[in-house]
Amino acid sequence: MVNPTIQRRRLGNALKRAREAAGKTQDDAAKIIDSSASKISRLELGQSGIRQTDLTLLLDYYGVTRDDAEPLRDLARAGRQRGRWSGYRNVIPDWFRQYLDLEADATHIRWYQPEVIPGILQTEPYIRALNQRTHTDDLERQISVRLERQKVIDQPDGAHLHLILSESALRRTLGDPSAMHQQLTHLASLANRPNVTIQVFPFDAPTYETSSYNFIILRFGEETASEVVYLETLTDADYLDGPEAVRAYTRLWERLTAAALGPVESRTLIQQIADDTRG
Repeated sequence: MVNPTIQRRRLGNALKRAREAAGKTQDDAAKIIDSSASKISRLELGQSGIRQTDLTLLLDYYGVTRDDAEPLRDLARAGRQRGRWSGYRNVIPDWFRQYLDLEADATHIRWYQPEVIPGILQTEPYIRALNQRTHTDDLERQISVRLERQKVIDQPDGAHLHLILSESALRRTLGDPSAMHQQLTHLASLANRPNVTIQVFPFDAPTYETSSYNFIILRFGEETASEVVYLETLTDADYLDGPEAVRAYTRLWERLTAAALGPVESRTLIQQIADDTRG
């Protein structure tokens, strides 16, 4: 299935390059389609689709040739298609469905999660405990989504997943001890996979001012220029791909990986905590 989120992002990158090559600002482009600079920014970030009439106006304004314009029109049409997660609209907000599309196409996922086990690694009993107040029908669909997501790392050519988890995420009990034992044992098993790296940020590690915020860095292909930082709040999310923002989060990631336990030590600690829950 064509991934509409990725196609919108490819189109956005192409429009941004064309605008900059033409020496135009986002304010200039906004006036051409009778819109705002924030609308142009969302288009260039791939966060929204574009009408063919507006696309034609922008391409003409940027001086894009007919031969170069046609592939961009194809991307715009593909970006309006419904994605693979559209059937879960009642349990997944639009801003998160966009992330799921990006996650499925990423080649590298770097994920810092300080308080709970990330959804992509959660077992079914853990999901149920975490969402115990959710309506029954919605909960079953939430479980389906999270288990479906795990195919990202199950596939032979799937993304390389590198996670840093706070020790508090491992020790905070959700559900009964049996559920936590199953979850932690699952984590320890995943840490043995060649495409999964898990590090634990221990209680006695140096604390950084910004280390309380979870974030994800997604890369597509081998080029660092393709990286996107995903930041999630309770009701929305931000997708950052500006060079300065990506560098800032990359530097934070490097400090966290240096302060966290190594992969072998982390796997040992996870298994020890899992054994404690069994006892």
